[in-house]
Amino acid sequence: MSAALFGNKKMVLIIPLVAVLYILPQFLPRFQIYLMALIFATGLLATSLNLVLGFGGMYQFHHAVFYGFGAYAFALLAVKSGLPVWLGYFLAPVCSAILGLVLGLLTIRLSKLYFGMLQISLGSLVWAIIYRWYDFTGGDDGIHGIPVPSICEGSANAYYFNLSVAIFALILMYLIVNSPFGRTFQGIRDNPERCSAIGVNVKRHQLVGLTLAAFFAGVAGTLFVTVEGSVFPDLLFWTLSLEILIMCLLGGWFIFLGPMLGAGIIVALRSIVGIYTEYWTLVLGIVLMLLIFFLPEGVLGLFVKKHRSPKPIP
Repeated sequence: MSAALFGNKKMVLIIPLVAVLYILPQFLPRFQIYLMALIFATGLLATSLNLVLGFGGMYQFHHAVFYGFGAYAFALLAVKSGLPVWLGYFLAPVCSAILGLVLGLLTIRLSKLYFGMLQISLGSLVWAIIYRWYDFTGGDDGIHGIPVPSICEGSANAYYFNLSVAIFALILMYLIVNSPFGRTFQGIRDNPERCSAIGVNVKRHQLVGLTLAAFFAGVAGTLFVTVEGSVFPDLLFWTLSLEILIMCLLGGWFIFLGPMLGAGIIVALRSIVGIYTEYWTLVLGIVLMLLIFFLPEGVLGLFVKKHRSPKPIP
């Protein structure tokens, strides 16, 4: 990373944070290392959703299907294909991107709520196929004992691998958001009619954005397998998509790193709540209600709003 990439002020915070994250496993117990590695995967997933939600204004209500599809693609390639395991890290995200392209072609003619509802319907169809195809996907039992490269074996190695891949993927997404395509994508979010009037192909940009978001969700799916060593149909279920959406809102869906923060809070909270009760969805509902009433900008969004320098009066 360079100062030209994120800006001098941001780099002052980002470089020490990354350094701390690389040192952290030396001081944490094994379970917390595992939890942090899971946060990196989940945070990358939430950021990939925010690529089309916060920066594209698309009502992507079933983003988990690309996450789970990437995880299953990696698992099946590792267990059934006979190909080198490491190849799954490249092919699985491509499979998710292809699924994103196919679903996008079927839904892109619609907009807003109708687009989101059809996404849920088609995503649920993919979930049902994986849930019932026992001979190939293991059905509701999932796939367990998935091999990973030796460099990723062990909680500490999985932590460093997930952290490194997540940082690289975040840099790529940041470059996309701040590229001419990304600026146009945000313009479509703010005013699609005006963009269409000046010659921008709105649907094509949205389709590309959806495919890119699906690709990075697939990357997150491979990181989940690296940590867990197993996959199961719940990874594609619509309730997980709702949880990811809450992560984006909690962290700040108009701030690039907001979903990463939201994912960290939700994953840590779920781990703590699980010690005392099995009613996690009840707690999640309360979090969403409090968020809507008291923190509509999200945690990071509120922080940026309070510390933003006032614009000089011309």
